Amino acid sequence: MTLCHEGMRRVAVLGDVHANTVALLAVLQELAAENVDLVVWTGDLSWGSEPGETLALVRSVDVSARHVRGNGERALLDLRDGRFDAPTERETWMLAQHTEDDLSFVESFEHSHSVEIQDLGVTYFTHGSPRSDEELLTERTPEKRIREATREITERVLVTGHTHCQYDREVAGLRTLNPGSVGLPYEGRPGAYWALLGPDVELRRTEYDVDAAVARMRSTDDPGVEAIVELMLQPRSREEATAHAEKLESSG
Repeated sequence: MTLCHEGMRRVAVLGDVHANTVALLAVLQELAAENVDLVVWTGDLSWGSEPGETLALVRSVDVSARHVRGNGERALLDLRDGRFDAPTERETWMLAQHTEDDLSFVESFEHSHSVEIQDLGVTYFTHGSPRSDEELLTERTPEKRIREATREITERVLVTGHTHCQYDREVAGLRTLNPGSVGLPYEGRPGAYWALLGPDVELRRTEYDVDAAVARMRSTDDPGVEAIVELMLQPRSREEATAHAEKLESSG
C-alpha cells in the first residue's frame, strides 16, 4: 500500500547501501548537517558484507523515516520462509547474518511510499518500478516502457533505485530520478551517491575511505566478498551499466 506524508519541506533519499557501513557512515555524517524532515530508504540496504551493522545504523538515524523494500529485502524474507529451492552458500550466509529482529524490521518495509514535497509535488518512491522491484529504469529507458511501468500511479515525480546509477530526467510527462547507490555505485568512480529533494532535486556524492571499507568487508567471512570488492575498486561506468540494464530491462 502507498501511504502519503504531506507537506515535507526537505527529504533525503538513500538506497542501495549493500551493507557498506563506511560509505553509509560518511553519508550520515553529511546528512546530520542538513535539516531534513524525512529520510526515505529505497531498498537493498543490508545485502552485503556487514548486514547487522548496516541495519543498526539505519535504525539509529534520529529523523522520521520510511523504508521501501528492494529485491534484496524480498530475497531475505523468501530465504527465511523457505521459498528458495537451492540457496547458494552466500544466500545461506546472508540469511544467517540477520537476527529475528532484523528480519522483522525488514518485513515492515513497503513496496512503495508517496510523499508530498513542497515545491516538488507528490513524489512516488519505489525500488525498481511501480510494477516490479526488479525492473531496471535508467536515464535511457524509452518513453513507451516508462508509460507502461507507471500506468497505475498518479504521481508525476518518480524516484527509483536498483540500477546504482544517479540521474534526473523528464520523460512521459514525469520527472524520474534515481539517487544512486550509497554503497556500490556504477558511476565509474568511487563515492557514496544519494539525493536531497525539496524545493528541487539535489543529487549528492559523498567522498569516503574506500580502502577502509574494503578492509572491513574482507575482515568478515562473506563468501562473496571478493566480487563486491572488485566492483568497488573498479566501478562499472554509468554508460556500461546503463546499456546493460536497458538490454535486460529486469534483473529477474
